[in-house]
Formats: sequence, C-alpha cells, structure tokens
Amino acid sequence: MSQQRSIVIGGGAFAGLGLALALRQGLGNSIPVVVADPAFASRPSRDPRASAIVAACRRLFETLGAWGAVAADAQPILDMVVTDSKLDDVTRPKFLTFGGEVEPGEPFAHMVENRRLIDALVARAEAEGIELRPLAVSDYVSRADGVKVTLSDGAEIDANLLVAADGARSKLRERAGIATHGWDYDQSGIVVTVGHERDHQGRAEEHFLPAGPFAILPLKGNRSSLVWTESRAEAARIVALPDDEFKTELEKRFGLHLGELNVVDKPRAFPLGYFVARSFVGERLALIGDAAHVIHPIAGQGLNMGIKDAAALAEVIVDAARLGIDPGQADVLDRYQRWRRFDTVAMGVATNSLNMLFSNNSTPLRIVRDIGLGLVDRIPPLKSAFIRQAAGLSGEVPRLLRGEAL
Repeated sequence: MSQQRSIVIGGGAFAGLGLALALRQGLGNSIPVVVADPAFASRPSRDPRASAIVAACRRLFETLGAWGAVAADAQPILDMVVTDSKLDDVTRPKFLTFGGEVEPGEPFAHMVENRRLIDALVARAEAEGIELRPLAVSDYVSRADGVKVTLSDGAEIDANLLVAADGARSKLRERAGIATHGWDYDQSGIVVTVGHERDHQGRAEEHFLPAGPFAILPLKGNRSSLVWTESRAEAARIVALPDDEFKTELEKRFGLHLGELNVVDKPRAFPLGYFVARSFVGERLALIGDAAHVIHPIAGQGLNMGIKDAAALAEVIVDAARLGIDPGQADVLDRYQRWRRFDTVAMGVATNSLNMLFSNNSTPLRIVRDIGLGLVDRIPPLKSAFIRQAAGLSGEVPRLLRGEAL
C-alpha cells in the first residue's frame, strides 16, 4: 500500500464518510483512504438536528453496512400531506397527499437524528480500517502526478486525489480558486425539535405559508423535527423570544392536532441561500456535498444530493482503479462532473422556482399553485413519478443508490 496512492477526504460528515466507506468496499485495501475532520475530536457527535434520508440513500447506507446501527431509531415517513394557506386561516385544505412507499414495504424516506447516523458511519469506518484524522486539511499542492496534502498539524500526505467535503464555506474550494454562482434568500430556516401528546403515525406535513414552508417531520416517539422558514429578520426575532412566546408562535403554525406541544431543544436559525460551484472538479480535486452546492430546503433534498455525489464519485473512482487508471486524472474527474453537475443545477432551479411560487402572499399565484397541486393529487402516474423523484430513484442512479455493491 503506497502512501503516494492515498485518497484524502477533507470533511467527515455524511458525504465524506459515505464516500470513504464506498471506496473501501470497492477498492479493498489497495488504496489507503484518509478522512480528515476536526469534528472527530469531539465524539460522540452532539449534532442536535435530524435529516430525511430518502430511499436511495438508505439503500447506500445499508449496502455499506451502516444502516443496521440506526434502523431501530429511524422513523419511516409513511404518509405525506401538503397544504397551502395563510397564517391566520382557520382551516388548511389538503391539496396533495401520498403514501410513503416507493416499493412495497419500502418507505420513500426515513427521519434519522444526525448524531446517531454520524456515529454509526464513524464506527463503521473504524471497523473497515479507514484512517480518521481529527484535523483539518490546511493546504494542498497539486502536480501532474499527484497532490501533496498538508494537515493542520503539519503532517503531509502524498495522494492521487483530494476530495473537498468540507461544507458550504469550503476552504478547499476557495484554495482551488473555484468560484460559485447563486444568491442569498432573505429567509432563514428555524430548526427545532418538539414533543407532542399524540402519535404522528409516521405522517410528514408541509404547510406552505406566505413566509415559506413549515415542515413537520416525524421522529421516533411522540416527537417531530421542524424546518420553519421565515424572513431573516422575523426568524431572528422568533428564536430570541422567551419560551412561552416562542411556543405561541409555534402553535400558530403547527396547530394543536397532535395535542399539547413542548419544545425539546433550543431553536436555531440558519440563513438560506442557493449556490452551485462553477466546476465540481479542479486539478486532482473533486467537490462533493455542500462544498459543491447548497439549495433551498423546500424539497428536503440538499443532504441527499451530497450523498448522491459521494455515490457517483465512488463509482467513477472504483471503475477507473479497476482498469489501472489513476483515479485523480482529469478525464476520470470529468466523468464525475458530467454525471452530477447538470442534475444539481436542475434540482437547484426546481427548488428556487418552488420557493418563488410558494413563499409569497399573492392570491392569483395561490390559486394557480393550488390547482397544480390538486391535479398532481388526482393523476396517479404523475404522483408516482413525484414520489420516485423525491426518493432519489429517478435519472441515472449510481449503483450504490440502487442497493448494489461496487
């Protein structure tokens, strides 16, 4: 095992760890894989958020041997309801409903607490002998035959490829001089977990309100994770409210159909925006996850797109390595970029259009969109296509997302 043939991944969240496990599955021990992330120094994970893992990404984690550790704590989404109303409306008519299965017995998504899945991926990576360094990638120098990666403690690794999985404010993307195009929304997403008296029955709800979508996503037990969109100024005001006043604002949007509510953790607001890197690759560099793209959470696809990046890049690298081709070569990385960039831009345009269509107080637009939702609800083939798209199973799907080992 030559250190010169390492693949270094800067960033150890879902996409970075998923890629590392996929490479180990496809390549065995022939090419060392190093994942560098300062977050490894703080274990177990304390991430309070929860994420919707769509069916395709669940198949990937299952194929990589990590899903079993979280399956008992993962809440399947068994039903989905979409409404469109004003904040003070007495009723919220259901314009779109669908069952949550893409195949018999296979829900289109599961809600998983981030900390549980991250810990499961870390444990699986350690069991597979993947080297996890609790350090950041501080610098790198690319050359024709490889890339010299410098970690924050000064250690150097000679590698064939560096993968930037270090988030939306990627230092590695910036170091490569790869620009992004996009814009900030005058919106923030409030994230909070709530408890409620009644069982949610695995139902997810998305209420389109004038300020933006208010999503109620079921967790195990009588709990739900909320992703609540407001203007930035209003979101800042709401999260700063005393507990009783925050609960009042929450009940206006959530309602009392699940009984008495209680706030489980501290609400936090995150600014929302859209951007896509002008290139997903550089010289012996590939971008995945939020380092490559950030989209509006209106469709719940951001994290899953990052996992799809990891699956596509792993497949490209493994196919090249099995043919004896250097996985850091420009033509290998170009195949990854062709595969993922168009799909990413298309999803970004779709989520941006949905946000513009639904996050407003226009009565004519409301009439148009409600007619559209109603038509989708009444056309079974269209509804089925919508569910498969949401589950990550449409288009050119990497093998791991189909549940096939590399």
